Amino acid sequence: MTAEELADDCPLLEVTVARTSTAAGAATDRPIRRRPKNRKAQIANVAAEAFSERGYHAVGVDEIAATIGISGPALYRHYPNKYALFVHAARTTADALQATADSALDGVAEREAGDRLERLIAALVANSIENRKVAGLYRWEGRYLEAEDRKRIRAVFVHVTQCVAAPLREIRPELTAVDATTLGASTLSVIGSISAHRTTLATRRLDTLLKSACGSILNATLPPAVPNAGRGAAAGAVRGLAVTSKRELLINEAVKIFDRHGYHDSSIEEIGAAAGINASSVYRHFPSKADLLAAVFYRASDRLAVATSAALSTATDPEDALRKLAESYLELSFGNPEVLSVYFAEIGNLPKNERTNLRNVQRLHVEEWVHLVTAVRSELSAPEARFLVHAALGLVLDIGRLVHFDTREESRARLHTLMTAVLLGH
Repeated sequence: MTAEELADDCPLLEVTVARTSTAAGAATDRPIRRRPKNRKAQIANVAAEAFSERGYHAVGVDEIAATIGISGPALYRHYPNKYALFVHAARTTADALQATADSALDGVAEREAGDRLERLIAALVANSIENRKVAGLYRWEGRYLEAEDRKRIRAVFVHVTQCVAAPLREIRPELTAVDATTLGASTLSVIGSISAHRTTLATRRLDTLLKSACGSILNATLPPAVPNAGRGAAAGAVRGLAVTSKRELLINEAVKIFDRHGYHDSSIEEIGAAAGINASSVYRHFPSKADLLAAVFYRASDRLAVATSAALSTATDPEDALRKLAESYLELSFGNPEVLSVYFAEIGNLPKNERTNLRNVQRLHVEEWVHLVTAVRSELSAPEARFLVHAALGLVLDIGRLVHFDTREESRARLHTLMTAVLLGH
């Protein structure tokens, strides 16, 4: 490739001016374009933001290249395909998290555990705020990673969780290893929750708010853990009678398949087969796969509205209402964990008008919680309360996954304690 072709291909290359000679010997100024040394990192950062905001399948390589100011073929000189770019973006985000934790603890082993933990939390909070646009990449899009890549990145989160748990056990020696790990994972969930919404708050105030919420988690006293909690308990949950309506059956099977494979890798044929009908029959109930996804969302919203109304109708005061809302949300979510995962991860795949309608429904639901939080904690503004509500709701997904959505009451009680600690500040 000639210098001119390279310049056309990479319009954002750094430009310098060199003195060159013409055939006649006269000196002229000629721009020489050089590729920035951090081009690969630039591409990874743009890709991470795009994947985090709209999802892996919704983002194209040419779109990422155009944002950088290069062509698709130029991008392929750095990454052989979109998956390689996705893996690099996910690894970069995870590695930055681990580097932040390790750096915060480097050289402070002799300090008091409380000081080490404070430094660590401060560093993790600052990293999350700085990288808010990409912090949720693995959280929502990790299902598209191949097993080995997913395992590698998951190991980073295990490492950082233990970085939190180790000094915590020194401070609170009564904690079991399970309790310390749960509190450590919950702390990371609260810190990372800001990637799940777009509420804004001044950086300094957000920093203070997140540190305070982490403190509430780290000081929480969990109910005793139940032995052998995990997959067996969740798998043995009683789900009631099977539905007979073909429409309801399709919705139920679709949400399981969307959760297992992701929306883009799920097919109408597979959903129809799971429901016991052929693909052409599916279209009698839903014109498209997108309409089926929207039906899943609306059904989840309807159930949540009913549960919210029931909880509020028996509450005696705002704090009691928050506790009952948390309990009903947990019961609904643990009873239908696939719905929760799809609800968080797939909203970007809805048609624009449906996405707007459902986001408005989500906001109304969150505002119910926000109103109650500010009634209990008058020192908080509505935006601050909104951050805490999102953090509490995010705990249900993150820690629910950690305990495999164990449906036993004792397991839900532990998570209820964590949610109320964030919401109530104690």
